[in-house]
Amino acid sequence: MNTIGDEIMHNERNINGLVMAVVGFVVVLCLAEADLALGQRSRTRRSQRVRMEQVQVGSPDKEVKLTILPNAERLTFKVTLGDKTVLDPSTIVMNVDGYDLSTGVVFDESEHYQIDETYPWYGARSVAVNRCNGARISLQNDLSLIDYLLEVRAFNDGVAFRHVIPAEEGTSRVPDEYTTFVVPAGSTLWHHDLGGHYEAAYKKNDISDVPPGQWMGPPVTFKLPGGAGYGSITEANLVNYSGMALEADGRRGLVAGLGHRQPLNYPYELRYGRDEAKRLGKPAAVSGTITTPWRVVMIGRDLDTLVNSTIVPNLCPPPDPKYFPDGINTSWIKPGRAVWRYLDGGDRSFEGMKEFSRLAGKLGFEYHVIEGFWSRWSDEQIKEIAQYSKQQGVGLWFWRHTNRLYTPEEREAFFKRLHDFGVVGAKLDFLDHEAKEVIDHYEALLEKSAEHNVLVNFHGANKPTGRARTWPNELVREAVRGMESSSLRERARHETILPFARYLAGHADYTAMHFGERRQDTTWTHQIASLAIFASPLLTIVTHPQKILDHPAVDVIKSIPAVWDETIVLPESSIGELAIFARRTGDTWFLAVMCGPQAKTIRVQLSFLGDGRYSASLVRDDKENDAAVVLQDTTVQRGDTLTIEMINGGGFVGRISKL
Repeated sequence: MNTIGDEIMHNERNINGLVMAVVGFVVVLCLAEADLALGQRSRTRRSQRVRMEQVQVGSPDKEVKLTILPNAERLTFKVTLGDKTVLDPSTIVMNVDGYDLSTGVVFDESEHYQIDETYPWYGARSVAVNRCNGARISLQNDLSLIDYLLEVRAFNDGVAFRHVIPAEEGTSRVPDEYTTFVVPAGSTLWHHDLGGHYEAAYKKNDISDVPPGQWMGPPVTFKLPGGAGYGSITEANLVNYSGMALEADGRRGLVAGLGHRQPLNYPYELRYGRDEAKRLGKPAAVSGTITTPWRVVMIGRDLDTLVNSTIVPNLCPPPDPKYFPDGINTSWIKPGRAVWRYLDGGDRSFEGMKEFSRLAGKLGFEYHVIEGFWSRWSDEQIKEIAQYSKQQGVGLWFWRHTNRLYTPEEREAFFKRLHDFGVVGAKLDFLDHEAKEVIDHYEALLEKSAEHNVLVNFHGANKPTGRARTWPNELVREAVRGMESSSLRERARHETILPFARYLAGHADYTAMHFGERRQDTTWTHQIASLAIFASPLLTIVTHPQKILDHPAVDVIKSIPAVWDETIVLPESSIGELAIFARRTGDTWFLAVMCGPQAKTIRVQLSFLGDGRYSASLVRDDKENDAAVVLQDTTVQRGDTLTIEMINGGGFVGRISKL
């Protein structure tokens, strides 16, 4: 017989059981509804992927196209020139905090736009043309639910894309990239490794022969098979981010690698050590919105198109009127040629440097670059030599190690001192890394130097990315294996690759024209021609200025400017074999030819000239002596043909002036 207590307990168990049953049913129902909702969401996204169409952006002339392919599982793109492939289908890999944003992609919408502008420029021509079609593609990663933009632009001479990943100010995230650029089979590649950072000799390979793990410093130039044209891969508007190099995957792909992933280069290890390199070997965080640099593929049916392209600066902001009220034409921004004692000897005393400034003025050169021994001079000496040089029409540049300019106080003191003493420029050395903090250092140096109206030349640097449009006080940077490299033997080959590889990214401080042993397998004429072909807003010339004044071709040499109004690369040019440039300043044309290691005879039709007669001062190779020149004065007109015979490593320079 049950007691009242037993009954109560029995009833409680029944009630509890009923409650548990109801709760369980509700839970099951909720889970079922959640599964239904999740399934519906998944079906909707799958449906979106099925319906997703490719997004294509074409150039204004409709010849160049970048196509984002309809693959929601992995963002993929291809690039074409007419009916020819420039890049085979290539995967985009953009990671943030470990999430691969480029897989499981949901497309939202595309916003298309156009840009059509021109602006003054110091490059292959004096006016840059920025004309393109663009699209902002709204995307979402379906795992992280991160929304972002993939922005694409197509120009007549290339394509570019970047990621913009919004975030609230103060949010810190870590980006990384492994985007692959797949070069078509049969393409020829010119590339250099990162052993000397950006100061290395170039190799030439069929793309299929490049082994996996081979690192390359952009720009990496390639020639498409069947005469279809050329491409060159680099980046633009590198700011608040790590720099990009490329790593071969052994399957014709070149994979983007940011600064932390790049191999340690010898210059950085030498100056800063492995411990510091190890510290920079970690992905860097970005605060707030992540805006990657533009990934750029320059494209042209010929070398003239590549050399004349301004796609890299086009992708950068214009100068800030706060620092540059007249943009690149602001009064203290002046291109010019410089003398430099470092490689060809001369008296390095205080009086010796005053003499260099006097000789620079006699040549009509605008600048004099002085290495670090200036720091041993007194303030009164610095003021004296700066004033003396100014009287000769010459501005001074002083060298400085950048590890002494890392704090705001150090930068302020240094640039203010230069400005107050009348020193116009700073040669800033030993950066040698593409980690984000080093890239940030470039920007801090450029901003502070602009505040004090000081020009900048970066040495031990990475490739330019067009930021000289934003900071026109940067007249040049090194990032090239130049005349400083005494061990470079095959200089003729090297110097006929550079105009179509490294110089596509922008200005380079090659420190050109040496008449001594450093010229290696090139002739005197070849060296003179390099001044016209290796143009940069600061054109540093290594030959002792007295030797230039004593040279038989001095009249032609001192008339070669640092910047040009127009450039034409003649079609006979061939990477590593022959560079033929016709360049105009005002009404005067210069025809400059650098020959590779094999002698050549070419015939150049002067079709680029205007109407009327021209006087021509010609500098030719001496067939019997590579350390001599043959001079000729004549008259020419449009339609005439010049026959140019060059010995191994030879050259030619012709100054052609309107009568």
